[in-house]
Amino acid sequence: MTAHHLLPADMRRLPSPWNDLTWERKAALEELAHTEATERSALEALAAALSGPPGPPGPPESPVPRVWSDESWELFDRIRHEAGYRLAQVMPTADRFTREGVAEVLREWAGTARPSVPSWWLDDQLDLIVGVLTDQALAGWAHDVLRWLQQKPYDEGGVAAAAERCVENGLASRDAVNLLHALGTPHGEQALLRLVQDDRASEESRSQARDALVWLRRPGYEARARRPVRGERPLLPPAVRELPHSWGAGFQWPAELPETADTIDRARAILEACAPTAPVSDPVPDPDWTGDEDEEPPAWLEVRQVMRELMPYAGLVTEERMTEATRECALLNIPGVPEDPDSEEAARFAQRWVTWISGWIAGEVFTWLGMCVDDDTLVTPWAMELAERYTRFGFVPDQAVAMLNWHGTVPRSREALARLAVEGRLPS
Repeated sequence: MTAHHLLPADMRRLPSPWNDLTWERKAALEELAHTEATERSALEALAAALSGPPGPPGPPESPVPRVWSDESWELFDRIRHEAGYRLAQVMPTADRFTREGVAEVLREWAGTARPSVPSWWLDDQLDLIVGVLTDQALAGWAHDVLRWLQQKPYDEGGVAAAAERCVENGLASRDAVNLLHALGTPHGEQALLRLVQDDRASEESRSQARDALVWLRRPGYEARARRPVRGERPLLPPAVRELPHSWGAGFQWPAELPETADTIDRARAILEACAPTAPVSDPVPDPDWTGDEDEEPPAWLEVRQVMRELMPYAGLVTEERMTEATRECALLNIPGVPEDPDSEEAARFAQRWVTWISGWIAGEVFTWLGMCVDDDTLVTPWAMELAERYTRFGFVPDQAVAMLNWHGTVPRSREALARLAVEGRLPS
């Protein structure tokens, strides 16, 4: 009977340890000397794994579900834990990894599994399971090879090219990005800059590549941030530009900050400078974003990562640096960033970010005034009036209302909360 191989033909011809699909592979690679010759062998092995489809298609089977059911995942988890070792025993090398071999092991396991596995269920899910097991075997193999290459690279350009191909083809992409990050400048950085623009890479891989690039390019960001702002056009009001608390710390005011006249005056000046004059159409996002487990983080988090590296303090938020940050975000291909920093779209993008930065700064002022200022007379009535105004116009209303509640024993706070409640403006 013809065997239907699951791995590419070139990979099936690899010598040991490059053809090893067992758990002993990692130990074998750890003992393998790092030389230029063994590195070439590793690169050839990766090329073999990426060389193409395994061969002729397998026999026709029953229709495969488009998505996994809960039963599919339950069955697959049991297979990994209960039959994984047997799969490696029967098919320890790439040339022996076949559809028929997987099917035989799974049917043998199903016959003795407890709780039992209906044969029709296994037959119905077999093609799907075989496909996932193949992907995982290949990914685990590539993980070990890429980690071995990372330890002592000789031909950094060749290693970077191999890792780049892995990301393009979705093979152990995270490990490949980590390898490129470790290679650094120039070869790793250049490959990562290509990958963030490469539609062949998954969005998850491009996001990982962007994270790696931000780390690699951070020294340049820090150098730019140290340069004085002489001659640059500030984008925040004077009172806000004097804020000494960094964006890296979320513009948070230290809890131990004394309630001196100067500190209270600074808080008031910032809130008055940032106060909205009309309803805010683009609400300020929560800086401490937390989504559901399966929810993709919003792209603005990546933009913020770059901006706060280039402009770590409010006094550094200038038109010139905002343009540089926009250009850098476009280079990293962050979704939603205008490609042309001189376009009208880029101007709207910059204005949105100035508004958000102002909102995050004001929100932290309200938080400090509410949580850390015990003397109500220091914030009455001006802070209550500003908090009501901010809430009415939808500008950081959560923090403004929280401050009113923290000073809830003050009549002016209760009155403001009552008016906002009647108007239906209290945050839900």
